[in-house]
Amino acid sequence: MLQSKLFGKTLKKISSQIKIRSNELLIRGGFITESTAGRYYFLPLGWRVHEKIKNIIKEEMDKSGAQELITPVLHPLELWQETNRTSTTGFELMKVKDRRGSDFALGGTAEEMMVDLIRGMEVSYKDLPYNIYQFSTKFRDELRARGGLLRVREFVMKDAYSFDRNEEDFKKTYKKMEDSYARIYKKMGLKTDVVLADNGYIGGEYCHEFQVESEIGEGRYFVSEDGKYIAHEDVAEFKRKQINPGEKEKPLEIIEQPQWIKTMEDNVKHYKLPKARFLKNVVYRNITNNEIIIVVVRGDLEVNKTKLEKVLSAVGQLCDANEEDLKELKTKHGYVHSWGHEKARYIGDISLKSVKNFIGGQKEDKTDSFNVNYGRDFECEILVDVAMAYDGAETEKNGKLKEKRGIEVGNIFQLGYHYTNLMKGAHFTDKDGKKKNYYMGCYGIGLGRTMAAIVETMNDERGIIWPDNITPFKIHLISIDQDQEAQKLYCKLQEKGYEVLFDDRKISPGEKFAEADLIGCSYRIVISAKTLEKRKLEVKKRSEKDVTFMSEKELLSKIL
Repeated sequence: MLQSKLFGKTLKKISSQIKIRSNELLIRGGFITESTAGRYYFLPLGWRVHEKIKNIIKEEMDKSGAQELITPVLHPLELWQETNRTSTTGFELMKVKDRRGSDFALGGTAEEMMVDLIRGMEVSYKDLPYNIYQFSTKFRDELRARGGLLRVREFVMKDAYSFDRNEEDFKKTYKKMEDSYARIYKKMGLKTDVVLADNGYIGGEYCHEFQVESEIGEGRYFVSEDGKYIAHEDVAEFKRKQINPGEKEKPLEIIEQPQWIKTMEDNVKHYKLPKARFLKNVVYRNITNNEIIIVVVRGDLEVNKTKLEKVLSAVGQLCDANEEDLKELKTKHGYVHSWGHEKARYIGDISLKSVKNFIGGQKEDKTDSFNVNYGRDFECEILVDVAMAYDGAETEKNGKLKEKRGIEVGNIFQLGYHYTNLMKGAHFTDKDGKKKNYYMGCYGIGLGRTMAAIVETMNDERGIIWPDNITPFKIHLISIDQDQEAQKLYCKLQEKGYEVLFDDRKISPGEKFAEADLIGCSYRIVISAKTLEKRKLEVKKRSEKDVTFMSEKELLSKIL
């Protein structure tokens, strides 16, 4: 490719609003450019990288026995209605009508489509397992697009869906996909943590995310000291330390309290005790049935809404209570009781058993309760794990937790019978001649986000450092006033099958070198009067500091 003819140019300056390093480099390098918020053009350089990422994924998927196909972009809305996912997806579905008035959803994920496809076929247990996958554009009307390719509203995803006879067979498929993903990311030069996570709107009982550790990542997860326990903040478990185990339970009292005490910080300041000694109440409303939920937790902990939604089977249905909700309980912010509001459901965190003689729980203008003990003075409907893990929290067996942030580049989900129970006719004929529902899993990789993660972790102050198998061009050939000789080498390298970006432009050597570093091709080869005099080529690998001089024969031997 002649750089003078390359569509998409490098940029010296971009918007000061762009803070994420990968976004900056991909835009400045001429790989992508924004259309509207959360939607990007992939320019020729970017698309070359994108398709190389795709080929790596495809190679490993095919090796695993998965088979590629493609589904329609428009999904009949009634399929999403079958699984009750029209309003509980975790993102806003984009919907359209055709000229006949039929309702469709722009595909954000394809569980329903794949189940609908396979339930239209006569399948025997002898045919199973099936693992079918596609590379297709997904549409998610995200509330907030950010970070360039890290959170977008339109993107290409590899999504795969497995159909097994039972759980035992599924576990083999799941492990096969986990191993395939490990090979995919290793080939791309990405180090990933396999993180236990929450299935959320996808359904099923468990899943794992592949996280690339990064300070700018949206994923927050925890790794135990021994490295054997890795879990996303949505599901991370931890031990509730006993705060005052040697203290005896004291009689419950209603005590006078200064009227200025409104917050947890006020309590700490007044009583000169740690937050763990106080009761905290957090109020939510279920948007589907308007039920009010009060979560009672130890004062030093935060409520994990994802855990709470899982406990209540209300994924995506809880929102923070507002003033009107509190009026319904005949209370207001700072005055919510830990028991006694008749119109509310009370859910307690297991930390309530780790403290004796809590302070709080029945606050009024001038009084509050003192020496409150769970089980003796109040009880919740259930006592479960609904608290957020934190850096330094103890686990039962694996030592302390260390907090990390990461970019989620892929995920694998156990779906079980979630979809095949909801969608009638999703069954196969088993050995005994009976119809049985498929046991499912699904497996996703976002290609754009993976590209961004590569750039985020593989760059220096000058630009991108692409891995050799993803680089847009293997060789960046630069001529310094030696166009004729450079043209000969360019043609020769192309004839031998090398991907070459030839900078044939009439600009200064410094500009050419700066752009070469920014774009990040694997090898920079320079032809100049100096190299011709030595009868050598100046060669520099992008990931290395030193420049070497070698013959054409030595060069071809090296880059092979």
